[in-house]
Amino acid sequence: MTILRGHFAILLVVAAPAEVTSDVLEDALGPVSETFDLTVAVRRLTETPERSGETGTSQVSGEVRASAAEAPVDALGEAWTIAVHGADRPGIVHAVAGALAEVKGNVVDLATHLVGEPEAPVYVMTMRATLPAGEAGEAAAQHVARAAAALDVRCTIHRDESDLL
Repeated sequence: MTILRGHFAILLVVAAPAEVTSDVLEDALGPVSETFDLTVAVRRLTETPERSGETGTSQVSGEVRASAAEAPVDALGEAWTIAVHGADRPGIVHAVAGALAEVKGNVVDLATHLVGEPEAPVYVMTMRATLPAGEAGEAAAQHVARAAAALDVRCTIHRDESDLL
């Protein structure tokens, strides 16, 4: 869950029997969404290797986050952190996430908020992502950083270090 442009947003990943389609699930949530003035969008997830035995896995709104977080990092690439900040404007998430998708990256977690004075807010986005391993990851990181720079926002991006306990 996060706050996106002042609105609370949450992603739920649910498993349902094969006969429960996205339309059926969205219709079932209709009365609740009307009662609480919610916007609900249901999407079917594509199967991931570790979930290939399950049927009917669906997603309610937003990005595919849970299945990516459960998969081994080496199956998806290397873990990276991307931090973006600058003048608030529409399109920052779209541009950075789009650049990430162009290089076969995947968003694992994303948080945003505004800081500073109301008359000059600064948009801050922190994204955990996976990028291709090795030198391809370095090139992918540069591609994402260029996309952010084109929006005149500052972007720092680095590989995540393994935490040793």
